[in-house]
Amino acid sequence: MTVAIEIWGGITVSLIIAAFAGGAFGAALGALPAFIFTGFMVVAGEAGNLVAGELAESGAIEEAVGTGVTGSVAFGPVFGPHVAFAGGAAAAAYAAKKGYMDTGFDYHEAKNITFALGTKPDVLIVGGAFGILGMAIRQVSAGFGMPWDPIAMGVVLSALFHRLILGYSLIGEARKGLLNMRPFENEEMRTATAAGGAAANGPESATDGGAVQADRLLVEPWLPHQYKWVNVAVLGLVTGILGGYTAIMTGSPFLAFGISAASLVFLNCGVEQIPVTHHMTLTSSTVALAAFAESGDETYIATAFDGGAAIVGGSAELALVLAAIMGIICALFGELFQRVFYAHGDTHWDPPAAAIVFGTFVIAVLYFAGVLPTTVWVPIP
Repeated sequence: MTVAIEIWGGITVSLIIAAFAGGAFGAALGALPAFIFTGFMVVAGEAGNLVAGELAESGAIEEAVGTGVTGSVAFGPVFGPHVAFAGGAAAAAYAAKKGYMDTGFDYHEAKNITFALGTKPDVLIVGGAFGILGMAIRQVSAGFGMPWDPIAMGVVLSALFHRLILGYSLIGEARKGLLNMRPFENEEMRTATAAGGAAANGPESATDGGAVQADRLLVEPWLPHQYKWVNVAVLGLVTGILGGYTAIMTGSPFLAFGISAASLVFLNCGVEQIPVTHHMTLTSSTVALAAFAESGDETYIATAFDGGAAIVGGSAELALVLAAIMGIICALFGELFQRVFYAHGDTHWDPPAAAIVFGTFVIAVLYFAGVLPTTVWVPIP
C-alpha cells in the first residue's frame, strides 16, 4: 500500500510532479495539439465506460462519470486542459516575449497556440510551472466545491496570471470599442507608439498613434470565421441539440465534448472554417442529463410546492430544448468573452473555457433555485 504525501486540499507531491511534466509536455506539443489529445482521450475513456457498463451499473450519474481514462488521463495531469493546454498557452506567451517564435502567424505570436514549442528548457520550465498552477487552481476550486467546472476555471485563471506575470496588458487597447469587430472587417492595422518604432509583434503594441504595423490587425478575433453574433448563436443551437442528444443516448456528459475537442485536429492542420464547439456541447450535454434525471422510478414534472425540483425526469424533447438554449447561451458568452479579453490583447485567453465556467455556473444556479434536480458532475458546496 502506498501513501501519497498530501500538502493541502488534495494537492500531493506526486500530483505536483505530474502536473509539472504535463504542463511542460503541453508546451512541447503546443497548447492546441495537447487539447486535441484531450479530446481523443475523452472519446476513448467514455467509450470504455460504455463498453464496460460502468455507467449503467453505477445507478447514479454522479458516481459514474469521469472515471478511468477520462478522469485520470484526459482530465488529469497528462492532458487535462488546466495543465497541458494552460501550460502550453503560457509557454507560448513566454516564448513570444523572448523572441523565440517567428512563424509568420497572422496575430501576435503569443496567441499562436497551434505551434509546437519543442525542447527549449526555459520554455518547458515555464509550461511546467503553469501546469502546477492550473492543477492547484483546479484542486482548490473542487476542494471547496465551487459551483463551476474547476478544470475550465484553471484554464481561465492561468491565462489571467500568465498575462500579469509575463507583463502583458490585461485587455489591451480598444480605442474603437471592446465589442466592435468592424475594424477587423475593414482590415485596419495597429500602430506602434514606442520611440523609434516598436517591434511589430511586441507586447508594447498599441492601437493608435505612431508607426503603422503592416502585419498586425487592429482587432484580432479569436476565430475569423466564427465571430458574428447570429452565426455563433445558430451554431450554439445546433451543437447544443447534438450535445444533448449524445448525452441522453449514452448517459455520458463528456462524450460530445470529446468529439468536439478531437475535431479540432482539422483546425490545427489548417482546414478553413472548422468551428470550435466544445464549450457548447459540454454544457448542453450536462443540462440535458440534469433535466432527464429521474426521481426513483417515477418520471414527473414537480411543482415548486412539492419541495422538489421544477424539472425532474423530463422528456427527451424537453431535455433537447434546454440543451439547445444552453448551447446558445455558452456560444454567445464565449463570443462576448473573446471580444473583451482576446481580440485586443496579445496572448491567448481561452473563450471556450470561460464559457464553460459560465455555463456550469448557470447549471449550479438552476439547481440551487430548485429548477434542476442535479448538477450531474458540476461541483456544489
